[in-house]
Amino acid sequence: MTAVPKSSVIRIKALGLHWRGPRLLGFEVYDHEGRLKGVRPLGGSIAFGESAKDAVIREFKEEIDVEVSVLAGPTVLENVFVHEGQRCHEILFIFDLAFPPGAFEAQERIQFQEDDGTSMVAAWYDPRELDIDGSPELYPKGLKTRLLGR
Repeated sequence: MTAVPKSSVIRIKALGLHWRGPRLLGFEVYDHEGRLKGVRPLGGSIAFGESAKDAVIREFKEEIDVEVSVLAGPTVLENVFVHEGQRCHEILFIFDLAFPPGAFEAQERIQFQEDDGTSMVAAWYDPRELDIDGSPELYPKGLKTRLLGR
């Protein structure tokens, strides 16, 4: 059996869309100089044997300690991109979510840690203000078109 390089593996992920009015919750992605380069909805990898719906619920509990309700979905999006010189390929199951009443209501930004200890920040962004000159991108590519086309 031939070993498959990690970069040639298709990753299967579940992402959640939480809205505050016209603004979407996304974690901030920074470049090597510390500049905000993009925003991506929260979520993560689907474990073997786990449903996409269960994965997105688990990811929100692990990342920001909130019990979400799935409202709709999934929408499926394929994402092929280059990150730090590596070609990547993802299949994304994207769900609309609701938080319990009062959750994060008074917060504009949410600080959390990834499993590896990396500090992260999430905030609400209007997708119409992303992917334009001088503003951060909305990841994954193609999500903005889907969101604005609903």
